Amino acid sequence: MSGSMLALLQDAGALAIGAGFLESTVRTATPLAFAALGECISERAGVINIGLEGSIIAGALGATVAASVLGVGGGFAVGALAGLLVAAIFALFTVWLRADQIITGTAITMFALGLTGTLYRTIFGAAGVALDTPTAGVWRIPGLADIPLVGSALFAQPPTTYAVMLLAPLLAWWMQRTHRGLALRAVGEYPDAAIAAGIAPRWYQLLAVLFAGAMAGLAGATLVLAQAGTFVEGMSAGRGFIAIAIVVLGRWRPLGVAAAALLFGAANSLQVLFQSMGWSGVPYQLFLALPYVLTLLVLAGAGGRAAAPAALGKR
Repeated sequence: MSGSMLALLQDAGALAIGAGFLESTVRTATPLAFAALGECISERAGVINIGLEGSIIAGALGATVAASVLGVGGGFAVGALAGLLVAAIFALFTVWLRADQIITGTAITMFALGLTGTLYRTIFGAAGVALDTPTAGVWRIPGLADIPLVGSALFAQPPTTYAVMLLAPLLAWWMQRTHRGLALRAVGEYPDAAIAAGIAPRWYQLLAVLFAGAMAGLAGATLVLAQAGTFVEGMSAGRGFIAIAIVVLGRWRPLGVAAAALLFGAANSLQVLFQSMGWSGVPYQLFLALPYVLTLLVLAGAGGRAAAPAALGKR
């Protein structure tokens, strides 16, 4: 084989690996972006929802159960509703009863993880659900999907990825350019001033928490209906906590949050790539830990410098 032919094959192989990595990054970042964008709105209203993990796992189970009866669209809708219901419990205690947000969110997460595991075994039995859950197919945009390297990553994805691409700039515009968006930011920064201006902070916080729960439920539904194709106990795997770290890294701005979600998606895709390369002598558990190590680094490094909403977490 000639040197030019070998070089061409190597370039083609590198291009395929790069395209696969970018496609995996975007796909993995999608559920993280859903959860993080919802949490961004909640935190801008002054509420940190540690129970986000519970909404994600509830959305995953809700989508699994509903998809077999109502189809993929119904699965996404029920997944969002399940996440919203978990968030409603959190909001009852934190927004209306003024309980501690961290303690309440932790309790909600443990409750949701236990409840979904119990319901899963009750509904599907010891054998679990088979790999036949209806899933959302890939929507290829003609012409654009064939662009080298980035085509499959940006233009050959499930519909939920396109929804996130639209949602991030829409939320950024809403927060910066609308009266209600400015009111939400005022509630998270200066609630007393917001009250003086005739704004009801509790209602804004309630709606923000419910929105975050619905987005987290969609994140869980995406895990099942656009990625795994089945439900596994504990499949949220800390994504709710990672989403909170993404909000910090994104500086509480929707576009920054979307970019930070891509970074965490890349970290997850890297650990898959490293495992597939078969590096001998390196425990695969180290690769699995990459996204969580990045989470700790973000919270330790960016958290002290980022300007969090002044009333965040306060009762």
